[in-house]
Amino acid sequence: MPPTGPEVPDSLWARLRADPVRAPEHVALAAAELHGPAAVEWAAEKRGRLAVSDRDLARMAKRRHATMARFGGAATGVGGFITVVPDIVLLAWTQSRLVFFVAASYGFDPRDPMRPAELLVLRDLYPDPETARRALDGIGRTVAETYVGEKLTRGREQAMLSRLLRFVGKRTASRAARRLIPGIGMIFNAAANERDTRALADKAIKFYGG
Repeated sequence: MPPTGPEVPDSLWARLRADPVRAPEHVALAAAELHGPAAVEWAAEKRGRLAVSDRDLARMAKRRHATMARFGGAATGVGGFITVVPDIVLLAWTQSRLVFFVAASYGFDPRDPMRPAELLVLRDLYPDPETARRALDGIGRTVAETYVGEKLTRGREQAMLSRLLRFVGKRTASRAARRLIPGIGMIFNAAANERDTRALADKAIKFYGG
């Protein structure tokens, strides 16, 4: 069965629904809790079996997560608007996992509290890891404050979607709108999710690998 990525935990869904404006921060913190330890085990297992360089490991992580994003996008792109929010959340969760695995590939401890901050920086949500870390700790400007002028009048799912679109690299609504067309959404999701995940992998490889 094709890999569709790690399942989004119920605890994260609960946080997203309760506080959709801070969706990126919730994803980053949940990723640190779950993906950090998984990345440590993955890197240790690969290095124990294979003679691989840091860059080899990072490329393995890139390929694996790009495949996850592709099949996850195809699976959730069938139902148009009904599945667009789950698709974006699953993509954000898969991409967050990718960043922790790339960090582990280059010898950075994925359990370090700066890793979720770096994830938000890689997604262009904060200017530097220190600012992002302060936001995660409840200090400084948050994504919610950045968008303070936008009223949450479209419902919680729409609010969550608008915040997470930027997290997964969608800078315009026009690209996301194609997800709403049944049939076309499935094809578009698979290709777009894989492309965006590969682009994030290249960015993370440059960030951690120099």
